[in-house]
Amino acid sequence: MLPHAALVLKDGTVWKGKGFGAPGTVTGEVVFNTGMTGYTQAVTDCSYKGQILCQTYPLIGNYGICSSEFESDGPKIQGYAVYEACSLPSHRTSEKGLAEWLAEAGIPGIQGIDTRELTKNLRVSGTMMGALYAGADPPDIGELARMAAQAQDPNERDLVAEVTIREPMHYPGKKENVVVIDCGAKLGIISSLLETGVSVTRVPASFTAGRIMDLRPDGVVISNGPGDPKKVQYVIDTVKALMEHRVPVFGVCLGNQILGLALGCDTYKLKFGHRGQNHPVMEASTGRCYITSQNHGFAIDRGSIAGSGARATFTNINDGTVEGIEHERLSAFGVQFHPEVRPGPLDTKFLLDRFVKHVGRRHAKG
Repeated sequence: MLPHAALVLKDGTVWKGKGFGAPGTVTGEVVFNTGMTGYTQAVTDCSYKGQILCQTYPLIGNYGICSSEFESDGPKIQGYAVYEACSLPSHRTSEKGLAEWLAEAGIPGIQGIDTRELTKNLRVSGTMMGALYAGADPPDIGELARMAAQAQDPNERDLVAEVTIREPMHYPGKKENVVVIDCGAKLGIISSLLETGVSVTRVPASFTAGRIMDLRPDGVVISNGPGDPKKVQYVIDTVKALMEHRVPVFGVCLGNQILGLALGCDTYKLKFGHRGQNHPVMEASTGRCYITSQNHGFAIDRGSIAGSGARATFTNINDGTVEGIEHERLSAFGVQFHPEVRPGPLDTKFLLDRFVKHVGRRHAKG
């Protein structure tokens, strides 16, 4: 444990605690996750690129770290804020402790702060930039406040380009070929698709529609990822072209927003986003409620859907935001939540099966 740590928000709010992980100072967009489990998946989720993550659940690290639960090749967060970082994890699959893992990755953390009060602050004021310090010496609060005030919002960058794979990767299956446009894809999406029996080809976000069509896809998934969807116009253009080829398209999280923009809808930034495994959504066609796993800070503007050829399919029960769209004629739909449920409830896993049925019909046509 490091004896000193502090988190200072752009609005001047100061949180002092103890440090863990790597010593150092970082800046990032401070966001919160309401999940009671799944910290390993959250820390390794590329959608958190550029962010300082606060966990509202008080005890983090109690079952240690297991690399088979990673959603990418390692931690992607800028910094970590928790109430208590467990120093003695206990689980048969644990390979190391949380603090050791973050120290190896060069990521500082702060513990001993009221993370629920911090969450309430972010809910009222909205997510904002912050500076986090952990180390042996007492923090310079004035310097941290200056850094938080002057820090660049990571959403102004093309974060997808920072996390996408550099070369295509193929995961063999038994039948249809699904191409995943990797905007920061969770490995859970890949494994869930493979469980349905399809083959998966994962390609960099920079791949054009022409290069993707050369792979003879039976369907395309636009993955989750970090940042503002409007910063990846090249992916939006690719999706527009793929729909002209009548390839079934399924967008997940950021992929849903990209699909919306490709259809002519608009997107906007949410006040504090949706992050956790307990977000209720209602399906328009059935009126059924599902509990979903989510991690996003942007959404499709409901008023912009009219005239796009799409309709809203799911709505967030908490705030009324759009949680899914589907084109009325094309085989193209997306959801703002994560149907691959790693971690999270199994409520919406049927959406992957629905997509694979579209894929199978295209494959049968040759």
